Amino acid sequence: MLNPIARRELVTTLRQRRMLLMQCGLALSFSLLVILRWPTEPRMALSGTRSQEVFRLFAYGLLSALLLMLPVFPATSIVRERNSGTLALLLNTPLGAWRIFWGKLLSVMSLAGLMLSLSLPAAAACYALGGISLTHDLLAVYGMLVLAALQFAALGLLVSTYATTTDAAVRWTYGLVLLSSVLSLGPHQFFQGTETYLADVGEWLRCASPFAAVMSLQGAGDLGASGLISTSNVPGRFAIVSLILSAVFSLWTISRLNHTIFDQARAAGLISNDQNFGIQLWRRVMFLVDPQRRSRAMGPLVNPVMVKEFRCRRFGRLHWLLRLIAVCAVLSLGLTYATVTGTVDWGVDTIGAILVLMQVALLVLITPSLASGLLSTERESGGWPLLQMTPLSPTRIVWGKLLSVILTLLLVLCATLPGYVVMVYIEPGLRLQVERVVICLLATAGFAMLLSAAIGSLFPRTAPATAASYAALLAVCGTPLLIWLGRDAPFGHDTVENALLINPVAAALSVIRLPGFRDYELIPGNWWFLGIASAVCLMVLMGQTHRISRPQ
Repeated sequence: MLNPIARRELVTTLRQRRMLLMQCGLALSFSLLVILRWPTEPRMALSGTRSQEVFRLFAYGLLSALLLMLPVFPATSIVRERNSGTLALLLNTPLGAWRIFWGKLLSVMSLAGLMLSLSLPAAAACYALGGISLTHDLLAVYGMLVLAALQFAALGLLVSTYATTTDAAVRWTYGLVLLSSVLSLGPHQFFQGTETYLADVGEWLRCASPFAAVMSLQGAGDLGASGLISTSNVPGRFAIVSLILSAVFSLWTISRLNHTIFDQARAAGLISNDQNFGIQLWRRVMFLVDPQRRSRAMGPLVNPVMVKEFRCRRFGRLHWLLRLIAVCAVLSLGLTYATVTGTVDWGVDTIGAILVLMQVALLVLITPSLASGLLSTERESGGWPLLQMTPLSPTRIVWGKLLSVILTLLLVLCATLPGYVVMVYIEPGLRLQVERVVICLLATAGFAMLLSAAIGSLFPRTAPATAASYAALLAVCGTPLLIWLGRDAPFGHDTVENALLINPVAAALSVIRLPGFRDYELIPGNWWFLGIASAVCLMVLMGQTHRISRPQ
């Protein structure tokens, strides 16, 4: 390998023990995806329907694994160099920005190639069943996966140049991957068939998602009421959009790889308390919560660890939370207003599904970033011994940290309550369904928080803890949907229902009676699973807290 950066990055990554575990897990997972639907009868269907069903499930699983595991490597690449002081040394070498960038990109693409190569035996088994074209099916799907890996690798490297910590880089990268691969499908899902420019915008937005490209290649069925399949050439558009975005991200990253990346001059600002009364009054009226105002002293009954988390965490500051709540509230009311006025003929069940998906997307995006570093951040920064020297017990320390996450998630959940209130006002018969949906969302928030906190407590560093928490939570919410995509063919009703029992997203959608989920009875089975899993995660968290609190 000619590029020394690529050689160093790749060798360092492959020497880690978790890489060996990841490779074994991927090979086992890909094999299970094929074995689960391997024909049990000695006869083969001449139409190749069974082989297409097996390959479809395999393609979705391979794409999901790629999006879950790959982004963490480019996201932490440059920011780790800058924090350790080696990026300045690299910029002073004769390599230059171009070779540094291509070395890091080549190492990430080599890891992506390793992940794809581990799936080749399972892909060969699918091809051996017959009914699959080598060029139009197998090579086309792998081509889409390579383009998706290139796009998200370039995106992760770009985010890594702006982030100041590794956990922030992982958080922003996973959020942008979720936005471009999943949430970009929403506008097309709800605006297709209308004679507006929004339909055209939604058509092009979904072409940025690899899921839409793979679904179009596989000829998959609909996702819900509207579907994702149309007559447009989605794979061709995805290839164009992916190459353009990859080029833009690459040039943007290369332009930042110079000594100005270390210059982060910021205005000192003025404390509002030191200004005249008129300016203080104007800022209070305009911002409601002034971020430049001195905080008051903590009360005697307030947990000081909770206050510390709110004041030290950028996203935990109250003015950021209020901005997020305001955006969510406006979106929820706007959706219900569009339905009431007849602007968009969606129906109450579709509006409820949009609200549920919006809240679950926020929970999946926000919760791991808040809860995964509760203990790992303190251990990495050396703050845990300082907390142990305070009069606070380990239980009260952990409770204060959890309380900061609980209050944040409650504010996020309350943001879309106006939309549910309008739904009940429009259709009073939906009151019981809305109550069950709210219970599902509360259970989902508690499960996501405790799962992220428990997984994060197992790691001594924040970046691996955040990445593992995102991967685990997305696996719980996404893996059962792979089986749901194969409902009726090849999976039966009971198999799909048992798989969806662990999925909080599917439980909420079944309660709201969304087409595609209304035939499955997931309540109260899902509540039992979330409750038991949350209790187990809480015990793991407390056990890890007790372990690291013992005298060293």
